[in-house]
Amino acid sequence: MNKEEKNEILKHSTAHILAAAVLEMFPEAKFGIGPAIEEGFYYDFELPRTLIPEDLEILEEKMRAIIKEKHSFERKEISIEEALEHFTKLNQTYKIELINDLQSAGETSVSIYKSGHFTDLCKGPHLDSAAEINFQAFKLTKISGAYWKANEKNIQMQRVYGVIFSDKKELKEYLKQQEEAKLRDHRKIGKELDLFSFHDVAPGMPFFHPRGSIIYNELKNFWLETQKEFEYETILCPSMLDVSIWKKSGHWDHYKDDMYFVSAGEDNKQFALRPMDCPGAILIYNNSLRSYRDLPLRYAEPGLITRKEKSGQLGGLLRVQQFTQDDAHIFIGEDQIEEEIKKVIQLVDKIYKPFGLEYKAYLSTRPDDSMGEISTWEKAETSLKKILEELYGENYGLKEKDGAFYGPKIDFQLKDAIGRTWQCATIQLDFQMPLNFNCKYIDRDGKEKTPVLIHRTIMGSFERFMGILIEHYAGNFPTWLSPVQVAIVPVSEKFNDYALEIKNKLIKKGIRASLNLKDESLGKRIREEEKLKVPHVLIIGEKEEADKTVTVRSRGIKEQKTLEVEEFVREIAKEVSEKK
Repeated sequence: MNKEEKNEILKHSTAHILAAAVLEMFPEAKFGIGPAIEEGFYYDFELPRTLIPEDLEILEEKMRAIIKEKHSFERKEISIEEALEHFTKLNQTYKIELINDLQSAGETSVSIYKSGHFTDLCKGPHLDSAAEINFQAFKLTKISGAYWKANEKNIQMQRVYGVIFSDKKELKEYLKQQEEAKLRDHRKIGKELDLFSFHDVAPGMPFFHPRGSIIYNELKNFWLETQKEFEYETILCPSMLDVSIWKKSGHWDHYKDDMYFVSAGEDNKQFALRPMDCPGAILIYNNSLRSYRDLPLRYAEPGLITRKEKSGQLGGLLRVQQFTQDDAHIFIGEDQIEEEIKKVIQLVDKIYKPFGLEYKAYLSTRPDDSMGEISTWEKAETSLKKILEELYGENYGLKEKDGAFYGPKIDFQLKDAIGRTWQCATIQLDFQMPLNFNCKYIDRDGKEKTPVLIHRTIMGSFERFMGILIEHYAGNFPTWLSPVQVAIVPVSEKFNDYALEIKNKLIKKGIRASLNLKDESLGKRIREEEKLKVPHVLIIGEKEEADKTVTVRSRGIKEQKTLEVEEFVREIAKEVSEKK
């Protein structure tokens, strides 16, 4: 058992301790589900009253007391009938519903776990004993509402979140990280720097202001440059397609509830806003006769995606309803899988490097709702596993049943400046969709073959990646990404003409420069530019004009320096070209 698997068990067992504490505090409580999640754990409850923040402290004390009792986690396999009888006596309606669901799925028995006075329907696994939980290393973090089974038609339960670590030091570091994260919140910084906004007329769809649009376009242009370097051809497809195409692709069965539909024309034909880009790339592929000489055929597309999200799931730029995905679809022969995926990973490195982002790769395997033959899945998973072992040895993770419905994938989790992880890049291997669309190419032997399709995104979306970068940099963007790269502040209006001359020189060199001529003190104008996190502020006075120089205040550097104008222009141009 690896460290991640042990951590999952620790989190899951602590969720049971939370439920036991809630049962002590509210004997009439009804229990939903309580899984381990990436950041910790949660449990959903139906309670006689609304929880308040102070309740979390009371529950924590009860949890500590329960942990100190050192009860073991005892697993027992019982029949469906016994389970229904047991949870009916306890009046646990949600557990009864889950047991009925399992029975409908063909299960004849279920497992329960008992720890002290609390018994839960659970497949496990769990710790041997609550004594293995460090009572000083957990914390309940927040309360939220959550619909039963994530369905808005169902009752809204109360969800309590928590975190657990192996020791007190790790918990302390986590809490410190959370405080830092609040200061770095991209929604807060986005407002302060006038980057973007959201409006009720378009929920979950960002409006990028001039400054924010600059960052967005710099990311997009960088992405386009790298696609060209790695021999991708750029395509653009409609964002609205006939629903028949989504039925053919398989998205209808898996994403229908997350799609927006439009009826149009005299016959009221039904269209869908695309939740993914794949079908468009496939239609372009099928538009011509293809040969093995054409492969690999790499199509890159900055594709506009629209997906329905519940209002409670939206979160600034990190969770939106409409976004542009840095997508690509690569058509290859089976014998090209290994080489091409390695090239995609090289591209992942190329794109992440300028941002100083470390990452870890994960293999995501066949989900329960997969398409296609199991043998095909096993072959694809073996191919990806071989590549990961060759590149990373044992230093990659496994996400069981987390693949796409059409194939396994490699996911990449980034680590930001304060140690948080974000999933962005994904490389998905697909044997199914080319079959659905009857994609063909003529092989060396003159026979028709079906290509393999690689779906690939690296930033994830320009919007989400921008949100991550705002928090990663805390708004202190490197010069090449900064909306304003140089702000010029003349000491007084006597030097406005010289300041304007410098601004024009910078602009001619493609450097984004602004001129602060406000009728305010020099100190106030400098502070204003520093508040906007401009990387370089130039102060222009009598000496600078006489010597044809500029005095430079660079962000994060205490000492000012004086340079000739041309030398400063060269320095900034170098920073921009080197993505610094």
